[in-house]
Amino acid sequence: MNQATPLLRQQCYINGAWGSANDGRTVPVHNPSNGELIGHVPSLSAEEVRTAIQAAEAAGVGWAALTTKARAVILRRWFDLCMEQQEALAQLLTLEQGKPLAEARGEIAYGYIRHQNQCSINLIR
Repeated sequence: MNQATPLLRQQCYINGAWGSANDGRTVPVHNPSNGELIGHVPSLSAEEVRTAIQAAEAAGVGWAALTTKARAVILRRWFDLCMEQQEALAQLLTLEQGKPLAEARGEIAYGYIRHQNQCSINLIR
């Protein structure tokens, strides 16, 4: 199994915590370019998926209550963290999607630069 990036997680993130399926079931994830096993992700039950959706909906209420400026500050911090981890994110994208590393780097940078521009617009409102 290739764990070239420190960002590779083999759990799901629900309601602020990383976890596995209650019954421990997983699904293998393979690099589509070479078939190499990257890792496994939880295979959640229907009830676990409903719980995740409910947690996301509840989090959305709090998020929606924030001002545009407050959300922009949080998203700007997220942008900064992503840019600090740009290489690791590009490696993960390459593993999961089989993209050439140079293309993955460009995609990460482009996506986050667009995000930065949007945050800057919201910060001045």
